[in-house]
Amino acid sequence: MSQDVGHALARPSLPFLLEIGAEEIPDWMIPGALENLRLMFEKLEIPHESVTLDATPRRLVLRADGLPERQADSQERLLGPAKSAAPQAVAGFARKQSVKVEDLTIETTPKGEYYSFLKKVEGRPTKDILAEALPGIILQIYFPKTMYWTGKGGPRFIRPIRWIVALLGGEIVPFELAGVRSGALTSGHRRLGAREIAVTIDDYERRLRDHYVILSAEERRQRITNGMSIVVGQALSPANSEAARWQPKAPAPPHGGVRVKPDPALLETLVYITEYPTPIIGAFDAQFLQLPEEVLVTVMRHHQKYFSVEDAEGKLAPQFVAVMNIDVDSGGFVRSGNERVLRARFNDARFFWETDQKKKLATRVSDLAHVTFQAKLGSYLEKTVRMVALVKELSGPDVSPAHAARAAELSKCDLTTELVKEFTELQGIVGGLYARAQGEPEPVWQAIYDHYRPESMEDAIPRNHTGQIVALADKLDTLRGCFRVGMIPSGSRDPLALRRAAQGVVRILVEGKIEVPLLNLLEGDEALIAFFADRVRFYFKDARNFKYDEVNAAMAATVGWSNLVDLEERLVRVQNLRFTPDFEPLAASFKRIRNILEQAKFPGGGAVNPVLLEPGPETDLYEEYRSIAGQPIENVISKLRPKVDLFFDKVLVNAPDARVRQNRLTLLNTLLAEFSNIADFSEIVTNS
Repeated sequence: MSQDVGHALARPSLPFLLEIGAEEIPDWMIPGALENLRLMFEKLEIPHESVTLDATPRRLVLRADGLPERQADSQERLLGPAKSAAPQAVAGFARKQSVKVEDLTIETTPKGEYYSFLKKVEGRPTKDILAEALPGIILQIYFPKTMYWTGKGGPRFIRPIRWIVALLGGEIVPFELAGVRSGALTSGHRRLGAREIAVTIDDYERRLRDHYVILSAEERRQRITNGMSIVVGQALSPANSEAARWQPKAPAPPHGGVRVKPDPALLETLVYITEYPTPIIGAFDAQFLQLPEEVLVTVMRHHQKYFSVEDAEGKLAPQFVAVMNIDVDSGGFVRSGNERVLRARFNDARFFWETDQKKKLATRVSDLAHVTFQAKLGSYLEKTVRMVALVKELSGPDVSPAHAARAAELSKCDLTTELVKEFTELQGIVGGLYARAQGEPEPVWQAIYDHYRPESMEDAIPRNHTGQIVALADKLDTLRGCFRVGMIPSGSRDPLALRRAAQGVVRILVEGKIEVPLLNLLEGDEALIAFFADRVRFYFKDARNFKYDEVNAAMAATVGWSNLVDLEERLVRVQNLRFTPDFEPLAASFKRIRNILEQAKFPGGGAVNPVLLEPGPETDLYEEYRSIAGQPIENVISKLRPKVDLFFDKVLVNAPDARVRQNRLTLLNTLLAEFSNIADFSEIVTNS
């Protein structure tokens, strides 16, 4: 057996560069892949000073500074035969270590005395360690999907690997992966740069820039942002805009009155689908502005990856900003091509809008029988029937049951429209727009428009109570149905986005101040109840920044956590109490009370018998309890704490007399129960 007994660190001195060149990687997978690459590099435990990560669509890059040329030497204590072993065994161990018997030492271990030898282990060259580890690291980078590209059974990666740069100092780290040998040759921009570019660590980023690759994502982000501002300022004049040909008498708005509509998600996408981003501005016929803004923005954003432009009043302007992956559009061919494509897409949208209007939403309800919701859960018509029944159950005094039922009935009808079939991102929104155009009351069309919200933690909940009720019915029906047929998320797998749906339910109940008992809506499904409990904890801890023990305490209160509005109010009270000087000591006392009751297997119930109380601290605590019963803990905590402290200092709970012991346990249980309707304070983590 062997035991590491320590080593001295070698002095770091070399930079390291790894570039994995591949076909275009999906933009949304890149940040996670970089973080995964960093974590696996750190696991090598090679000393280094810093790590830098970069990426473009065609490359993942890790750079590290301060690596040692070789790992530090170390020593291993090798244990041989027991001291009592035969001389031949001891001699054999010494011979195996290439030393004499007299060079061995005796070491005392828990199992007895053994011969041992302190062996020096020479540190391996860092280049050898990297060459051995990097192929495995590259193939272990996590992607939601991977592919074979050398044949079935070969290596898997998100896209085919085309080149690998691996340099330690001035030397190549040699290895081969799927027929690609590591080296010092990178590749420039697919259209503007050279296919093979020799690089060193020192000139790597500069050589890429010479071949139209901006390695830094932050620099590409700034180039897009700054470039958009420049092109809006330069191009919005009648002489430079295709819109001028359509509106020759309409002066273009001044630069100060227009701006690119902010879209952080689209910006992030464009950062990771370009290597040399260059914004350009285009225009479209102002007649298209007769279509709803939501339709136009969706076409530009989701289908063409264009930024919208808005005027000084925040209304959509007949311009857009596209981002090229080249340096210039000197002839305007890219701009005119983008305008031509967008014009065709807008014409399609206008045709679908006008065609869909010929059939009212109400007459489309029966068509939902032919649209499958989920194979095990039936059609959207069946889902609609369930939603209508559920909104009637959920509707409170501030919601018109008729409006809620009507919105639920029509909410899924836009799935049968041509516009939603073409632009699926608009489901719900199109239904709301059509309902408005067809004269449905405002609460109804707004509820239809909003009922998929919130679609993320950043998204707003539906704007009115009717919409909130319809959204709750939609999400709860999906969750109840999926759990009923065993379609429960596990690990990272959640193909039906049930976690997002449950999080939406929690947010709507809390932020909409809807005091509906959530547990009554979960059909007694234990798995679904546990699932929601996790979502409630996540929301209050991670989204609302309450401490985890505060959340646990409030959820463990005797009133439970079914009413999320009440839970939020109690959490705020607990959070405020935490800053008072008496809180933590009293919480520690409650924890002690809980432990005493559990150890005594106290069944609960019963009333305190004042006759059995001992004069002094015990009677004082009881009288204090009687005087504060029913009052908010905020008002009595400073009075209660000293009485509790003195009781535990002076009174023996586990008294020899069974009746006295039982009475004292009843007193403690009564005291604990008095405030457990706010929170189970024994769940609070204290310093004592």
